[in-house]
Amino acid sequence: MTDKQIQIFMDSLLPLLKAAVAFTIPLAIISFVLGLLVALLTALARLSSFKPLVWLAQFYVWIIRGTPLLVQLFIIFYGLPKVGIIIDPFPAAVIGFTLSVGAYGSETIRAAILSIPKGQWEACYSLGMTYWQALKRAVLPQAARVATPTLASSFISLVKDTSLAATITVTEMFQVSQQITAAQYEPLLLYSEAALIYLVISSVLSYGQARLEKHFDRYTAR
Repeated sequence: MTDKQIQIFMDSLLPLLKAAVAFTIPLAIISFVLGLLVALLTALARLSSFKPLVWLAQFYVWIIRGTPLLVQLFIIFYGLPKVGIIIDPFPAAVIGFTLSVGAYGSETIRAAILSIPKGQWEACYSLGMTYWQALKRAVLPQAARVATPTLASSFISLVKDTSLAATITVTEMFQVSQQITAAQYEPLLLYSEAALIYLVISSVLSYGQARLEKHFDRYTAR
């Protein structure tokens, strides 16, 4: 790199890191936490014996998994104002990512719950527990260990997917890199710098995922 490129790289590093801390990471965390709640409710709805609830949950998962996330963000931010529903960029991104995490995560949680042997349920019922007590005290803790690797990977993917929020004017890290690129005319350098920061964040999260899985393995090791 030339001296000018090195200077541009160093000058842009702090704005990119600020955008990551102020928008990218909070956006991912908020969306993932809300998405997990939606995922759990959707998974329980899919496992319900109440058919209309099952159909509603299936329809939601079908719509979200069958359409691109970028299109969903555009519908929420650019499409809904046409019917009088105006949502600011950051909340619109949260809604879009939450719905995505909820749909994909629900399948992971549902599969994890179904992986728990029926004997676990029967043992809880024999102790006088209700369905919800058995779910809370016995089934969900075990299902959480099963679902953790996939859900953790989903969170890492979500951090990278937050770059799509730039398309609806959220000033997250990739949006900031676009703004700096427009001023400095160094797309390769600045986009590579943004990619490097995403890589560092993802690597740290991957390390945390490995430690979390190791923690859970202590309780399942034979």
